[in-house]
Amino acid sequence: MTTYTTNHAPSVLQTHSWRTLTNSASYLLPYLQPSMKILDIGCGPGSITIDFARHVPTGHVTGLEYVADPLPHARALATAANLTNITFLVGDIHALPFASDTFDLVHVHQVLQHIADPIQALREMRRVAKPGGIIAARESSAMSWYPENKGIGEWWEVTNRMGRARGGNPHPGNRIHVWAEEAGLGRERMRRSAGAWCFSTGEERRYWGGSMAGRARESGFVELALREGFVDREGLGRIVRGWEEFVDCEEGWFGVLHGEIVCFK
Repeated sequence: MTTYTTNHAPSVLQTHSWRTLTNSASYLLPYLQPSMKILDIGCGPGSITIDFARHVPTGHVTGLEYVADPLPHARALATAANLTNITFLVGDIHALPFASDTFDLVHVHQVLQHIADPIQALREMRRVAKPGGIIAARESSAMSWYPENKGIGEWWEVTNRMGRARGGNPHPGNRIHVWAEEAGLGRERMRRSAGAWCFSTGEERRYWGGSMAGRARESGFVELALREGFVDREGLGRIVRGWEEFVDCEEGWFGVLHGEIVCFK
């Protein structure tokens, strides 16, 4: 039931492995307690999951992913960090493999946009949260860049068209609070906020633009886009060159706006 438009190729893992609580979930830091039991859904290579585990030394964190591909990397990172309060499992967000009222915090980051039924997913997140527990989500809402770049513009158009065609909801951060209400999470017990990423220094441009160029060279995105006719090889070449131009441009700037919700069960 995933609508994901890529896979867990090295360029994709490079992007996901950069994410931490500080740069991708700082809105949750005030709520963390040492003994919390946390479920991190769509954990990928585990960088956010591992950061959660560091913040709850007497608690436990479970990272859940819909396929096993990135989990060996996640487990290796946890071992290298000497963390024993962490587990990684395979499971479907639409039917979570846990008993009701299990977790103090249930978290997703950039997941609801890639699945078939985000409202059902939020219902499941609510089900497995303890009474008084937290259901939290952060999803991209908008992207902007400077200077004008035709390759990045083509990437934006292709990725959005692919996501919608596969039943996804690209960049839904401005409406995740509406989905949460439809899933039974009351507005009066919900806190809404926004966060952002910005990539502008040389190092930041190399990370973001380099990983995006890598995705357009070789990843599940390339295979799917070509197979289903969303773009041809020439178009992929233009996208790669666009990201390379961004990396080399000293004035280059790329921003991502995110919507965030914290819901109390």
